[in-house]
Amino acid sequence: MSIKPLADRVVAKKEEAVEKTASGILLGEAKEKPNYATVESVGPDVKTVKKGDQILFKEYSATEVKVDSKDYLIIKEEDILATL
Repeated sequence: MSIKPLADRVVAKKEEAVEKTASGILLGEAKEKPNYATVESVGPDVKTVKKGDQILFKEYSATEVKVDSKDYLIIKEEDILATL
C-alpha cells in the first residue's frame, strides 16, 4: 500500500539520528531528533521538491502516520525549509 498525497502535501520518511561520525567518534543521545527526511512521494501541486530529495522541515509541522508497520510523515510544502 502506498500513500498518495493530495494538493501541496509531501510524504516523507524520517531519517534516523546519526550515532557515529565518519571518523568513528560515537555521539551521545541527542535531546532533539533531526528534522530532516527523504521524500517518498509528492502531491500534484508541489513544485519545489521531488521524490528522493532530502528535506529539512519545521518542527511540529508534520503529521506522523504508520502504514504497513513503516513510519511516514505528511508535510505541507510551505513547511519545508530547505533541501539537503
